[in-house]
Amino acid sequence: MGADQQASSRFPIQPIGDRVPLLVGLFVAALVYRPQLVGIGPLVPEIQSSLGVSHAMVGLLVTIPVLCFGLFSPLAPIIAGRIGALHAISLSVALIGLAGICRAFVPGLTGILIMTLLIGVGMGVGNTLMVVAVRERFADHPLMVTSVYAMGFQISSGVSAALAVPIALWLGGWQSTMLVYSAFTLVMLVAWLALTRGVSHEREIAAFPRLPLHRGVVWLLAVQFGLMGTLYYGINTWVPAAYVEHGSSLEYAGWLGALYNLGMIPGPLLALAASRRFSRRTLLQVSGLVIGAVAVLLIVAPAQAEIWMLVGGLANGAMFTLAMSLPLEVADSALDVGAAAAMMLFFGYLMIALAPSLLGGVRDLTGNFDLVMLCFPIAAVLFLICASLLSPARLHAHRSTP
Repeated sequence: MGADQQASSRFPIQPIGDRVPLLVGLFVAALVYRPQLVGIGPLVPEIQSSLGVSHAMVGLLVTIPVLCFGLFSPLAPIIAGRIGALHAISLSVALIGLAGICRAFVPGLTGILIMTLLIGVGMGVGNTLMVVAVRERFADHPLMVTSVYAMGFQISSGVSAALAVPIALWLGGWQSTMLVYSAFTLVMLVAWLALTRGVSHEREIAAFPRLPLHRGVVWLLAVQFGLMGTLYYGINTWVPAAYVEHGSSLEYAGWLGALYNLGMIPGPLLALAASRRFSRRTLLQVSGLVIGAVAVLLIVAPAQAEIWMLVGGLANGAMFTLAMSLPLEVADSALDVGAAAAMMLFFGYLMIALAPSLLGGVRDLTGNFDLVMLCFPIAAVLFLICASLLSPARLHAHRSTP
């Protein structure tokens, strides 16, 4: 409560109608934090072929940005404290756009990976800055505003996956897709600056958050978050490539990736509606069962892949919303909740970052995607086990009593 009062004193609460431009601005900014990452998935076969490198090396194009999500999540509040969250978002969007343009032109894998690292820094910082901005400017409507920018993430993921292959075919290669997405990012930067023009940029120096490393339940949240992200990035990156290897066209593979991301869009709304009748643990268990069944069906009934990818995306979208709400259950104060969330994201994303490249390495070692496809139902079972361990007693064990 004290943290809320402090936030209110630094940023006086205005009628929500007066903050609509900033609300729209957060949605606009959210649109740039996924295309340069999610758009890679459908293009993996072409990238691998054009660069003449292994599947594991191509997986680094996904691994590096996801790794940055983890590494920079604890640092974002400090950056926001130094220059203000809104200024920091501006810089992160500019970095993504400029590095994306450079990536489309630099020759060789080394230059591409360096630009990917810079893109990942912008994404990693910006991903957490959105939470900081909501805390600062919309403390009275956190759930609504979080839903707004989360929908920006999901919509841009779905559209970027759907358009990745068509743009590459129309304009002559995967670099063209990345160039178009980078130009879009810079257009969104201009829109963001216009929408936030005149908004105050007060700031407060922030300390590095003290992560609750001694708490087993927070480690459990981190592992569960890591498994959820492994399913998301693993399926996005390698299922389309597996279908191409089995004879599907590049366009069909891109469509599968798009369906998975489009299916995620209503996932948060479904989770919020269902949470009124069922516990979060139950909903997490159901989501794990659904995505596990989808992973099996992609292997045994590939002819209906469009249906399975759409349903899998829906389950993955619900998982994300539910997982992001769990730090609120394990602590009382805003400071402790923030530390738990930072730890979950830090270690969870470090785990997620390994998945695309490791799965690509499995493909290189085995010569096909059969074992890679089997990894997804295994990850779903492990997710289900983690969800089953999240009893109310375990979640609330260290919370202070009223």
